[in-house]
Amino acid sequence: MYKGKSVAVVVPAYNEEKLIGKVIETTPDYVDYVVIVDDLSKDKTVDVVNAYVDAPDSRIVLICMEKNVGVGGAIAEGYKWCRDHQIDATAVMAGDAQMDPSDLPALLDPIVNDEADYTKGNRLFTGEAWHKIPKARYMGNAALSLLTKIASGYWHVADSQTGFTVANHKVLSTLDLGGIYKRYGMPNDMLVKLNIYNFRVRDVEIQPIYGIGEKSGIKPLLVIPKFTWLLSRLFFYRMIQKYVIRDFHPLIFFYFSGFAFSIIGWLLGLYLFIVRITTGPVAATSTIVAIFLIITGMQSLFFAMWFDMDSNKYLK
Repeated sequence: MYKGKSVAVVVPAYNEEKLIGKVIETTPDYVDYVVIVDDLSKDKTVDVVNAYVDAPDSRIVLICMEKNVGVGGAIAEGYKWCRDHQIDATAVMAGDAQMDPSDLPALLDPIVNDEADYTKGNRLFTGEAWHKIPKARYMGNAALSLLTKIASGYWHVADSQTGFTVANHKVLSTLDLGGIYKRYGMPNDMLVKLNIYNFRVRDVEIQPIYGIGEKSGIKPLLVIPKFTWLLSRLFFYRMIQKYVIRDFHPLIFFYFSGFAFSIIGWLLGLYLFIVRITTGPVAATSTIVAIFLIITGMQSLFFAMWFDMDSNKYLK
């Protein structure tokens, strides 16, 4: 128990035989359950965890997936267990020991004090992140964080890709856990769906940990196009769900006109540029129209973002 609230830590694990023991051993004593979800590991992860499960007074819960479902799918299974067992605060920590257990109280406090519904670690608050995080991952994270701000509506949230989070029971009871994105885009998907239900999300400073033997299968610069497509879909999903179905907001018109004018303006500008290169001078009025459409479109998009930011400024 932590300040009178039950706490569980969900640990998604895939081929983590080297570090999963460290995660278990360093989990604080106030954590009631450590829910390890093995995502059909090919190494001895399950054997290592079972050694702890068989110990007296064990708080380890081992869930073994019958097929590989990805890190998001594994976390969702852990979430379901915690939801069904009425856990007050459910944290997520990686199976590769990249999350410092000493940061957990800072993530739990806003939840147990009912100041937030969902907290997430932010490794970028301090200047150490630039020196500790591999540069390619840092730049990829920064790009995805910017896109996630737009897609999710949580403009105050950064470091969107960190998986060190805590959710209260209301979050797990409200969201469709079976519909959570099952791969590495899960944190982004969660933020979008949290925003649709107006849950309060808070960033909490945590320490970045690298160089302890962890292996990442993510290549940030290669996954950015895939994540961009995912975030685009999530953006339009949130617009429809939050600002059309659940409540109407005029920012929809600004976004629609902004996208329409910008796309038409840039296409017209590209066409005029090609004509100028291949044929010769183009009419000045055509150029003015293209510039007008681009400027008007960009202004509409910025107004829409401002409206969205203002609408969500209370969800901190």
